[in-house]
Amino acid sequence: MDIQVATLCDHAADYNGKLCVTGSFDTIAGRQLPIVHSQCAIALRLCFRLGDEGQHKLGIRFIDADGGNILNPPFEAKMNIAFPNDSFFMTRNIVISMQRVEFKQTGHYSIDVSIDDDILSRIPVRVMLANAQPQQQQPPS
Repeated sequence: MDIQVATLCDHAADYNGKLCVTGSFDTIAGRQLPIVHSQCAIALRLCFRLGDEGQHKLGIRFIDADGGNILNPPFEAKMNIAFPNDSFFMTRNIVISMQRVEFKQTGHYSIDVSIDDDILSRIPVRVMLANAQPQQQQPPS
């Protein structure tokens, strides 16, 4: 299985099997701490191939530089993958809308997307004060 799209954005929707994404971004800025981002979404497009049939667990963790969860609890969902008779691949769109996400500190964050506890994508996110220069920090591990 592959992750074809993994992004943080202003808005996303699954429209008749099409993943519609508006305003993909990687930096959140505010004038003072805590920074509250009013609305955003995590948009994913997953591609499954023959051999991926069966039950799988999707996990999404939005974490800070110390490994603490911003989404509490982390998102988890079970997916049962079954193919139509004439297909050798199948795609699924996942959209998670979030409101009023609070960041208590500046720095590097990450959105980790896992399937069956294996991280397949790590979306980097930078949180900074407006008009501040980005700091040299190590991304979360």
